[in-house]
Amino acid sequence: MASDMGGTVCTPEVYHRAMLGRRTSEQWIAQYATSHKHPVNRACHTLGIPTILFSVVLFVASILFHRLWLYAAILFLLGWILQFVGHAFEGKEPEFLHDWRFLFVGVRWWWAKIRGRA
Repeated sequence: MASDMGGTVCTPEVYHRAMLGRRTSEQWIAQYATSHKHPVNRACHTLGIPTILFSVVLFVASILFHRLWLYAAILFLLGWILQFVGHAFEGKEPEFLHDWRFLFVGVRWWWAKIRGRA
């Protein structure tokens, strides 16, 4: 299904590539990895990223189970604290401060790391 965006026909594949900045997933992960070399930073991200992801799941569940929102909020903050502590050891600011898409690359990096590919 193509749509007209400003006179340019945009297929889903073209739109997806434009959202990725014309980079492959592997290129995004490789750039992300350059800011995550210090072992403490890598450990903080290895723990912090899934903590944040789990907190998002709890936030959604808190729609039905209202008491979960507090646990979700605590885990969310803990996950982000781990991220910033890691970057303090790395001596580099988080990549997402330069490009918001790195918020999603972190999850892909974590998944690649868990599978032994990052």
